[in-house]
Amino acid sequence: MKTIKYLLQFIIIFFFFIIFKILGPKFSSFLSGKIFEIIGPIFRSKKIIEKNIQRAIPDIDNKRLKEIENLMWNNYGRVFAEYIFMKDFRSGNLSSNVKIEGYEILKEIKKKSKQVIFVSGHFANFELMAMYLDKSGINLSAIYRPLNNPFLNPFMEKIRKKYICQNQVKKGIGGMKKLISLKKKNYSTALMIDQRVSQGILSNFFNEEAFTTTIPAQLVKKFDIPIIPIYIERTSGINFKMTVSQPLNFSKNHTEKQITDELNRLIEKMVMLKPEQWIWSHNRWK
Repeated sequence: MKTIKYLLQFIIIFFFFIIFKILGPKFSSFLSGKIFEIIGPIFRSKKIIEKNIQRAIPDIDNKRLKEIENLMWNNYGRVFAEYIFMKDFRSGNLSSNVKIEGYEILKEIKKKSKQVIFVSGHFANFELMAMYLDKSGINLSAIYRPLNNPFLNPFMEKIRKKYICQNQVKKGIGGMKKLISLKKKNYSTALMIDQRVSQGILSNFFNEEAFTTTIPAQLVKKFDIPIIPIYIERTSGINFKMTVSQPLNFSKNHTEKQITDELNRLIEKMVMLKPEQWIWSHNRWK
């Protein structure tokens, strides 16, 4: 039964990708955003989303709550449509649609062949961050979680490896071994640290304990390398601004817990910049 479900999902998604390719990136992104505003609440618990938002913004009024929820679905839909145009963002006519603040930091990393850890979360079109880090010429590996759908996952992996970042590292023990191997070859790492993990530690996130990945902390302690926060926001339509911040330097004397707690504070601040562009539907505190 699950196989049939996944196959139907793949067929529907592939159908939409074909339609989007015909319609072009600008209109497809707009249209998909509107579609998700309608269908998103059908597939995800409205209760979970609203509870998550209220956890982070306790004094939020109902109007703003509904606005964040609606705009979150709109952004989600836009990201879905934009996947089929990753080639255009990489090297085609959309390559100038992402403006980068802090590009001099990337130039310095490349010039000195530095090894760093880039951290962020699922903001705006989050896939574009790894793409533009990779485009800058930095030796990069990106950590990702494979999709559950066995029909869709190979298709999405192909897009990620071809247009986003060639060195994709799967989450898990096997992925960690590959990651350490790439680190020894002076590769930097990009990962999103804002979602629940099965293997991690409890760390306060918006006033409640949540299981959080310790991968950045482990890499800092093992390789003594800095962490660079990156953030992306959708400024309008299919236009984005990506911000590369100054390095965070932790010493080996910092514990994994101290580093992880500090990074959660960082993600909280990023979320609050444009709360409508973060994925509140994820059950972060389960």
